[in-house]
Amino acid sequence: MTDTGEQVSDRRALRELGPSERFEGPFAISNAQLGTTRAGKPYLRCLLSDRSGVLPARMWNCSEELFRRIPADGFVFAEGETQPFQGELQLIVHTIEAIEPSPDQLRDLLPTTSRDVAAMFAEVATIMGSLQHPAMRALVETYLADEMLMDLFRRAPAAKSMHHAYLGGLLEHTLNLLDAANALLPLYPGLNRDIVLMGLFLHDIGKTRELVFDRGFTYSDRGELIGHIVEGAIMLHDKAQQMMATTGVRLPTHALNVLEHIVLSHHGVPEYGAARIPATPEAVFVSQLDNLDAKTAITLDAARRDEVEGADLRGNFTERHWALGTKVFRPDPLR
Repeated sequence: MTDTGEQVSDRRALRELGPSERFEGPFAISNAQLGTTRAGKPYLRCLLSDRSGVLPARMWNCSEELFRRIPADGFVFAEGETQPFQGELQLIVHTIEAIEPSPDQLRDLLPTTSRDVAAMFAEVATIMGSLQHPAMRALVETYLADEMLMDLFRRAPAAKSMHHAYLGGLLEHTLNLLDAANALLPLYPGLNRDIVLMGLFLHDIGKTRELVFDRGFTYSDRGELIGHIVEGAIMLHDKAQQMMATTGVRLPTHALNVLEHIVLSHHGVPEYGAARIPATPEAVFVSQLDNLDAKTAITLDAARRDEVEGADLRGNFTERHWALGTKVFRPDPLR
C-alpha cells in the first residue's frame, strides 16, 4: 500500500470539478465492481468520494488482477479526468491503487454535514423535551442520558451510501423529520404528537450500531446480521426496561408495542426491509415522512443543481438512479 498523505490538501474537492478536468489524489471508494464492456473486456465501475461529495467512476482498462488489489469499500489513490455523460459528471480513472489513509486524509475523505452538529442536537433535545406524557418524557430522557449512544447519534451517517450518507447525517435526517412533523401535525389533529415525535426520534437510531463510520462507511457484523430496524426495536425494549427500573415510571399498556411497531415498519413494505407494514395512523405518518425526506435528499443530491449550473454535461438527465428507479431531470425549470 502507498501512503500519499501529503497530497490530500493539494487536490481540488470533487464538488469543485467541472467537465473535462484532470483529477488526482486520495479518495474513498465504494461499491467497486468488475463489469464487462460490449467488447467483452473487463472494466471497473465504482463510486469515488471525498468530504465534499461522491461521483461515479469508470476505469476502462482495469484488469482482473488490478481489481483484486483494490478494496470494494475502502481508500485509494486515483488519477484521471472528468467526463460529462448523459447529463452526469463522471470520473474516468487512468490509474488507481489502494492506500492506507492518514488521519489528515480521513478528515478530508469522509463526507460531513455542513450544518452545526451541536446546534442540531440542541434543537432535537428541545423538540423532544416538549413531549407531554410523563412516561414519554421519562423514556426520551433515558435515551438522552446515554452519553455513548448520543455521541454516536451525533456522528453517525444516516446510511452507507443512500441518503444523508455523511457524518452527522443521522442527526440531520432526524431533525428534518421532527421539524416536518411539527409543521404537519396541526393538519392531522387525530394523530398522537408524542407517539409521532418519539417514533421519528427512534426510527433510525439502530444505525448507531448497524454502521461503522470511523474509517469510511460500512456495516458492522451486527449490522449485517441484525440490521438497524430490528436493532432499534431491541434497543427500545431495553431502554423501556431501564426506564422502569431507574424511575419507576411505566409506559401505558399499548405504548411500547406501538413504538416498536413504528421502528419495525418505518420502511413501509417488506421488500424495502420493513418487518411489518405500518398499521397505526402514527406508523403510516412516520413511514411517509421518512420516505419523503430520504427520497428528496437522494433526488437533490443526484441533480446537484448548484454545482453543475451552466456546465455542459451533454444532457438534462442523470443516469438511472437505482434507489429512485428512474433518471433525474437536473435543471431548475425556472432558471
